[in-house]
Amino acid sequence: MMIFLNGKFVPEAQATISVLDRGFLYGDGLFEVMRIFSGKPFRWAEHMDRFQRGAAFLKIQLPFTPDELLAHARRLIELNAMADSLLRITLSRGVGPRGYSPKGAEHPTLVMSLHPAPEAKPGSPPAWRVVTASFRLPAKEALAQFKTCNKLPQVMARAEADAAGADEALLLNTDGHVVEGSSSNLFWIRNEHVCTPPLQSGILAGVTRLIVLELCKKMGLPACEEVITPAELQRAQGAFLSLSSWGIVELESLDGLPLARSPLTAKIRAAYEELIAREKKL
Repeated sequence: MMIFLNGKFVPEAQATISVLDRGFLYGDGLFEVMRIFSGKPFRWAEHMDRFQRGAAFLKIQLPFTPDELLAHARRLIELNAMADSLLRITLSRGVGPRGYSPKGAEHPTLVMSLHPAPEAKPGSPPAWRVVTASFRLPAKEALAQFKTCNKLPQVMARAEADAAGADEALLLNTDGHVVEGSSSNLFWIRNEHVCTPPLQSGILAGVTRLIVLELCKKMGLPACEEVITPAELQRAQGAFLSLSSWGIVELESLDGLPLARSPLTAKIRAAYEELIAREKKL
């Protein structure tokens, strides 16, 4: 496997960073993960917009322009012959003096790597069992809108899901509302409306989440942003997750109890897959 590391393509075994890198020491950085279809990054512009805004928020200078990164990503895809995969871009503040102060860390580290993409069985879309995590996310957290490298609550939540034999974990925020999965955004169906938590509840502004809202508008499906409790989610007409790796995934059960399943989920998933097919031809 070839890795892009600070402007060079190197074998994975040689893609090493300093033990003093602030990304390793403090999680001082951010990342993006996007789907690659037929050799093309899906919704590159949206992912790069969030990546640039995150870097600006953290005050980390990007060492490459978006156009340069896209060219390097395409070359990486060619070198690894992975036309259908997942691309991860990781940015760290780099090496600096000991301590939390970012002063003196002036040379960011940037890595791009490719990973196998999950595959759903033909004609059998995934339906996940989820559990409620014990860890909580702070409501109105400004950092939540970016994929920072500080993801311990999500890591621990996913560990709880693994221990329970579930596919994903849902996290509540400090206001007691269900807000998102460990690596996904949450949607549910209420009175034929497609609902999702508002960004200010402390969730990631997911790219696939945005696409779902765009599709709902085009399909004439009423969509809204509102909060929901675990008990209310159990009574929803249906629920699903959105994430770059899998797309649209319907929820089958929550904490061992079956959830209702809405035909709207299948319609949205079909519209999403049609969008991918169109954009693959561009």
